[in-house]
Amino acid sequence: MNEKKKVALSSIGAAVFITGMKLIVGLETNSLGILSEAAHSGLDLIAAVLTFTAVAISEKPADEKHHYGHGKIENLSAFFQTLLLIITCAWIVWEAIERLITRSTHVEASFWGFLVIGVSIVIDISRSRALSRVAKKYNSQALEADALHFSSDVWSSSVVIVGLIFVSLDYAWVDALAAICVAFLVLFVSYRLGRRTVDALMDRVPDGIYEDVISLIKSVNNVENVKSVRLRTSGGKLFIDATIEIPRTIPFQQVHVIMDGIEKSIGRRYKNVDVIIHSEPCVSSDESVVDKVRMIVLEKGLRAPHNLEVHQVDGKYYIDFDLEHFKGKSFVEAHDLTSEIENEIRRTIPDVGKITIHMEEIQTGQAGYAREGKYTEKLKENIKEFVLSDKRVKSCSEMDIMGIGDKFNLSLTCQFDRNKTLDEVHQIISELESKIYDKFKEIRRAIIHAEPF
Repeated sequence: MNEKKKVALSSIGAAVFITGMKLIVGLETNSLGILSEAAHSGLDLIAAVLTFTAVAISEKPADEKHHYGHGKIENLSAFFQTLLLIITCAWIVWEAIERLITRSTHVEASFWGFLVIGVSIVIDISRSRALSRVAKKYNSQALEADALHFSSDVWSSSVVIVGLIFVSLDYAWVDALAAICVAFLVLFVSYRLGRRTVDALMDRVPDGIYEDVISLIKSVNNVENVKSVRLRTSGGKLFIDATIEIPRTIPFQQVHVIMDGIEKSIGRRYKNVDVIIHSEPCVSSDESVVDKVRMIVLEKGLRAPHNLEVHQVDGKYYIDFDLEHFKGKSFVEAHDLTSEIENEIRRTIPDVGKITIHMEEIQTGQAGYAREGKYTEKLKENIKEFVLSDKRVKSCSEMDIMGIGDKFNLSLTCQFDRNKTLDEVHQIISELESKIYDKFKEIRRAIIHAEPF
């Protein structure tokens, strides 16, 4: 049995004991105040039983017919307890007014009356604190309602003691007034409990949580905007559905990391929470021209453009890139799609001077094979000698040649002066690769890997 069930069950035992005491002493002393307290405590007993039942049912996991679990049973239990409180208050007020008018009932203030009320106050304070502590820990409205019942007993019992004191001084009518005070105290508790219960049943968002959740979401990096947030509570559990906007340039894997970060951020603040995050791509405020061009191409269902360069001259953008079309497209179809992309770029990016798009067909992977023999060895020697003839190349280490169809793919590792900048090394490699293509027609692709010397 978990902590919630234990505290609910112990409250049932306490309510049984207190109700029995008040009922016996009330009948013996003929005190309406004590009898009203017995009725109130009897109601607490019913409430405690309802609370224990509701807590047990609410902990059942979600199923096919209850997607949000069974937590609402706690709210229904609290609502039913409110109705019982109102009915009891009506009876107490009615009986008290009748006694004030007729003054026909004799009330006896005795030692036992004071004793039972004093004992009940001590027990009620103990149970109220225990229930409040567990209710706060697990955010349980059913336990919180039960705690309010016991708290109201403390207030009303104190009023009854005052009434009994006046009875001992031959002011019996004060007992009826004390009963009315008890009723209004209980009604006050009923109002608070009923309002919270109806709010929960109507899925009203608790004050401050909506703004807090939005703040937690926005605190996560790369969240551009919070489009919508929906909250609801079910028992002690909070359910959050949120739609956020994330820059469209962020890779899908990173988007998942962002959403996971949001869930963890909310989970650190609210312990019993279920979070669902939906992300939508958006144009961020700091998106570059290169990013805009890349996204326009991707939105057309093509691969990202390569060799993409953007230059700004006299306030105008000059854009050049290579565009790969899928196999099977005719020249006219590829050209029409390319024209659509160019027009979209001009609509999206202001001040475009010129757009140059190199069209090519996607080269699917081909099976490679090792080519060994005198021809291959001679080709390697010739390529190495040719590369080393450039004095900017300090040495060549690894060289691999792979046959692709009737041509070769070349991969080569070269060492360069460590004092050169990355841009200088890149320029040298580009020149070497271009010269290799011109010199060795059997090479279909050359890749040079640079290392510092």
